[in-house]
Amino acid sequence: MNVIFFAIVLVSFLIAGYRQIVVPSIAGQPTPMDLLSTGTIEAAKGSVTLALGLVGVMALFLGLMKVAEAGGLLTIIARLMRPIMVRLFPDVPADHPAMGAIIMNLSANVMGLGNAATPFGIRAMQELDKLNPQKGTATNSMALFLAINTSSITVLPTGVIALRAAAGSDDPAGILPTTLFATVCSTIVAIAAAKLYGRYWPASTPSATETARTVTEPETADSAVETESEAVADAAASVSGAESYPMWATVTAILAVLALIPLSILHGRAISPWIIPGLIVTLLGFGVIRRVPIYEVFVEGAKDGFQVAIRIIPYLVAILVAVGMFRSSGAMEMVIGPLGALTKLVGLPAEALPMALLRPLSGSGAYGYLSAIIQDPAIGPDSYTGFLVSTLQGSTETTFYVLAVYFGAVQIKRIRHALAAGLTADFAGIVAAVFICTLLFAA
Repeated sequence: MNVIFFAIVLVSFLIAGYRQIVVPSIAGQPTPMDLLSTGTIEAAKGSVTLALGLVGVMALFLGLMKVAEAGGLLTIIARLMRPIMVRLFPDVPADHPAMGAIIMNLSANVMGLGNAATPFGIRAMQELDKLNPQKGTATNSMALFLAINTSSITVLPTGVIALRAAAGSDDPAGILPTTLFATVCSTIVAIAAAKLYGRYWPASTPSATETARTVTEPETADSAVETESEAVADAAASVSGAESYPMWATVTAILAVLALIPLSILHGRAISPWIIPGLIVTLLGFGVIRRVPIYEVFVEGAKDGFQVAIRIIPYLVAILVAVGMFRSSGAMEMVIGPLGALTKLVGLPAEALPMALLRPLSGSGAYGYLSAIIQDPAIGPDSYTGFLVSTLQGSTETTFYVLAVYFGAVQIKRIRHALAAGLTADFAGIVAAVFICTLLFAA
């Protein structure tokens, strides 16, 4: 991200400077460098304004998610997923802690709880590495886990909904059906790609040095990942040892989720106004049934939402300033225009193209670009482009970041087919997002 950030700023400056020198100035009209300066300041102001508007909405959604988490919703989802997971990961014993951590990680991703998913993901990689006969080389289970992780089915993309609400959307939850459709497609492709590519990327024989590493350097590997709490390990272990729901319950749950896609496509306009109020009542009601002190837990989660919104201000300032400079200098039109003319033919407008390219590289960068797009008065959050970039943010993952963090946690150097499977899933998610948004929102 350091290279991307500096490159955007430098290119913007050079192009604006070139136009300042070469293009004749017109009396009374701002010069290219004037436009660059104004665009930079306005982007910085807009980023803080957006973040402040985001505080309340993030506090609301994270408060609701905290109530659901305290009521055991993650555990319920994990037990529903278990019959499927034990078949997808035949190399992982059903009662091994790795299976519990994998299930909890994917359950958190389903609910859009990225902060909760990461520690479970690191724990899963630790446990999978204990089953790894070739230390330093990714196993098929590791590659499959990360492929699913980068494309995980998302029922509730809370962060994107909050951002759309802060940007003044009339239908902030309108991306629920598009995100669900895109993530279902990308997850299916991720599983198929990981299984297929694994045949062509066989694991190599470990060297004596790599084998010795596990004996001589366990403390180093462990110390790098001692960030998760004991609660994470306990939760993963409890799911590993817990009885799963019967297969018929799992199949019923999957069919119910899939049934939401055609239902939302056919009746999305009528259902959309009910989603957020219904979600609030449902999650709080779930907490009441599970005897959760909903007020205290909601407030605790809302505090986390406030802190998250404040923490992202520097990231928003950085990326929105860079994007603002890139656009004000004319570089955006020069770079994206020709390529966007081609992608527009398949439903991917030029304004959304940078989002599709940036999302696998940088989560904060993509988040900032999404903010810039839906705040643009010429586009807005409820246009086709606004819905598309929102769906792209909610239905794809920062693949390179996920691989770097999770593989780095257990010192995996040979990632085999994990990156290829993850990028294939990302591409499938982009195609699915374009298809469903074109079907629902294209004029």
